[in-house]
Amino acid sequence: MLEKTYQPAAIEPRIAALWEHADAFAVARPERREADATPYTIVIPPPNVTGSLHMGHALNNTLQDILCRFERMRGCDVLWQPGMDHAGIATQMVVERQLADRQEPDRRAMGRDAFLERVWRWKEESGGTIGGQLRRLGASCDWSRERFTMDEGLSRAVLRVSVELYREGLIYKDKRLVNWDPKFQTAISDLEVENGEVDGHMWHFKYPLAGGETYEYVEKNEAGDVILRETRDYISIATTRPETMLGDGAVAVHPDDTRYAPIVGKLCEIPVGPKAQRRLIPIITDEYPDPAFGSGAVKITGAHDFNDYAVARRNAIPMYRLMDDVAAMRVDGDAYADEAAKAAALVEAGGTPDAAAVDAINLVPDAYRGLDRFEARKRVVADIDADGLMIGVEKKLIMQPFGDRSGVVIEPMLTDQWFCDAATLAKPAIEAVESGETTFVPKVWEKTYFEWMRNIQPWCISRQLWWGHRIPAWYGPDGEIFVAFDEAEAVSMAQAHYGETRTLTRDEDVLDTWFSSALWPFSTLGWPDDTDILKRHYKTDVLVTGFDIIFFWVARMMMMGLHFKREVPFHTVYIHALVRDEKGAKMSKSKGNVMNPLDIIEGVERDTLIEKRVSSLTNKADAKRITKATRADYPDGIAAYGADALRFTLAIMAAQGRDVKLSIARVEGYRNFATKLWNASRFAEMNEAVSDAAFDPAAVTQTLNRWIVGETERTALSVTAALEGYRFNEAAAATYQFVWGVFCDWYLELIKPILNGDDEAAKRETRACVAWTLDQTLALLHPFMPFVTEELWQRTGEAGNGRAAPLALSTWPTLAGLQDEAADVEIGWVIALVEEVRSVRDEMKVPAGAKVPLVLVSADKAVQQRATRYEPILTRLARLDDLKFAKAAPKGSAQFLVGETSVALPLEGLIDMAAERTRLAREIEKAQAEIAKIDGKLTNEAFMAKAPEAVIEENRERRVEFNLTVERLGAALERLKAASE
Repeated sequence: MLEKTYQPAAIEPRIAALWEHADAFAVARPERREADATPYTIVIPPPNVTGSLHMGHALNNTLQDILCRFERMRGCDVLWQPGMDHAGIATQMVVERQLADRQEPDRRAMGRDAFLERVWRWKEESGGTIGGQLRRLGASCDWSRERFTMDEGLSRAVLRVSVELYREGLIYKDKRLVNWDPKFQTAISDLEVENGEVDGHMWHFKYPLAGGETYEYVEKNEAGDVILRETRDYISIATTRPETMLGDGAVAVHPDDTRYAPIVGKLCEIPVGPKAQRRLIPIITDEYPDPAFGSGAVKITGAHDFNDYAVARRNAIPMYRLMDDVAAMRVDGDAYADEAAKAAALVEAGGTPDAAAVDAINLVPDAYRGLDRFEARKRVVADIDADGLMIGVEKKLIMQPFGDRSGVVIEPMLTDQWFCDAATLAKPAIEAVESGETTFVPKVWEKTYFEWMRNIQPWCISRQLWWGHRIPAWYGPDGEIFVAFDEAEAVSMAQAHYGETRTLTRDEDVLDTWFSSALWPFSTLGWPDDTDILKRHYKTDVLVTGFDIIFFWVARMMMMGLHFKREVPFHTVYIHALVRDEKGAKMSKSKGNVMNPLDIIEGVERDTLIEKRVSSLTNKADAKRITKATRADYPDGIAAYGADALRFTLAIMAAQGRDVKLSIARVEGYRNFATKLWNASRFAEMNEAVSDAAFDPAAVTQTLNRWIVGETERTALSVTAALEGYRFNEAAAATYQFVWGVFCDWYLELIKPILNGDDEAAKRETRACVAWTLDQTLALLHPFMPFVTEELWQRTGEAGNGRAAPLALSTWPTLAGLQDEAADVEIGWVIALVEEVRSVRDEMKVPAGAKVPLVLVSADKAVQQRATRYEPILTRLARLDDLKFAKAAPKGSAQFLVGETSVALPLEGLIDMAAERTRLAREIEKAQAEIAKIDGKLTNEAFMAKAPEAVIEENRERRVEFNLTVERLGAALERLKAASE
């Protein structure tokens, strides 16, 4: 017997153990595989080995699991390939912090080999906890095939790809601008940079013209009128980073900016450093400067700004690096006077400067050398101001890049790195999406993909770390590079090159983590070996991922898959949205609105929840605010709602192109949905509804049973079509509506007279039909709520024929020919009549306990017979005290139509008609006033420009709700007016 109360905490671990014991999710071995089983493959976006489950993971993996369970039940040979990423920076950071906490030698003191041994030990002992958390969520991966981006097989794949791409000329070493993290002392990707607004300054300086030259500066307004005319001996420059002025290579103005036409081609002086050695730089033209922004003149510091870098490359401007690996001002090289002379010689020589020669020049004045960049900034500003060359300074918000893990300001830095020729690799990847070999869902994301791929830059694939795939490059004494599969091959190549044996030095850098994960769809299947699993499961079917890694992962998998497998890695890319809080705000630690999936699944006490939310905060004010808000919002903490409730919430809200607004109230609501299913199963059990293998849904005779099997077929078709189209919310909504709104609320209620009656044949058929419908329901709901459906599948089968296999491995409902139009019309009429009576009672505020008469006006014989047949049901469900037929509606009746039948509900004496009319009119006025307020906002240009999109969307949704309220109450008011006439 099923327990009275649904308890997910007891059920879910037990069911997880059942699946593991049954080896339910392992891809079929050849000897076990159905001959006609179609392969279906998804590779999991590999979470970091340092990671823990967050709400984005929960959504991403829930959607993947829904697809895998769905296709597994449809008979496919499903492989959901799991694995983890070695997470170069994150993992190295964790282990280095651990060494510091234990007061052990740091990695440099330990040496590379000893440090890597320690990292591997940490990985085995503490890494990968997210795998267990994904299991707790119900992820049906083939966990026996779990891969790691640095396991032996994947390391072989990375080595082969890197060597072959180098030998094809698609990997090379170059000096280019990269994002540099001064804390970790490595290049990082754009994805690892977080841009945030901070309080800053914009300094305006004079760059004096060389030789004291002057020119007439003329400024005009839009009408062409002169608003300023003066003689100047300088050009005005604005910057938020004055310390980078030391490395300026030029000042650029727009070619159409007439204000500066007289001085284009002339030289100006950088207003900092020893006066006798201040450098002169040219004034050039370029399309980059915006004449309408600031002074219209821009200093070009190619070694420390991405926009300036592009200008410098176009115009052969020298790019001088000012900082070392920790973003302190350089101390190497000769005295400043000598270094400045070298730079001056480069300017005079003209032409394209040699990058290595320029990089060797240290243009930091002696007084600033060794200073932290921000301390140098203060000194530079003070010195320029003391010289009288500062025009002014303004406080303003500026966008500043921070390392997502280090938290320090990222410095654009010109460094020697390894690069991949992404532009060449991108061409077939662009064509594959253009031709439809791979499609994006929603399709709008193809535009994002194309924009990035068609403007793609060289991919920096090297990182200055120890943890990762070491670049397979060795250097000769003269810097000659030998890229090889191992050191022996490199030595052999060097001997052939030099004609004798030379000592080689291994490159210290490792490959970008995204490089190894770009191979994920085929490396995890055994490539470069030609394995059976690779032949069968590549290309994979669908990739489920977030929009933020279209560039970093999706595009690169496309490039590598096409280059090495000559086939796209997947035919569909499903891009899911963000999970936000219930108000539509992005979840962040500083806001204190982050929701941990495991807290929702397993529950968490209030004080523990507060501790989790404030533990990583350094701002005391934020911690105090979040503590107060959490106490108010979660006075009793968060209850244990279970994985099924969270999964279903995420799925039913995962509409294509719309962010998920998650609230605990929604999760609680879908936990109640699971309880509803549980109670329906208990009802079936108590009424001896047992699965019958001989039951034929097409042969049922009772109208109610013909109706429910048809509804079941209709739902199965809807869910199937929605899942095939990646409309997860529609599929979930269809199951919800069927389970709660059709099966539980109506069918189980409507069959009670049959189950309590004397017709034994009708009872037998109805019991079997209940059991059959419940089985189909459990199957349809299984991909969304796997634990409770599996539990009920196992338990409801005990008293009958048993269950030959877990629900996870059962057959997906493929129903046809069960819909019965006559049954649909008859039962639909009964339901509509009850719903309308309930609605009118509610709108007119009829007391809940009051029974009301009901009159069918001028009903034909068929309707009268139907009403009489279902009178006991109508009387009970609509709370009627009488059902009559008449040619006219009694006075004081609220009237409505059900189909073509006019129905009257006599209300005289039950409610105060005049008071109800007044109340309804007042409620309508309130709703209309709210609509007017919202319209005022939505038509206000200032509001629309400044309000967050989430706030605008919330107002639009509220307007729709108030409109529906006006319509509903308006109809009720009209009924009351008619009843009073």
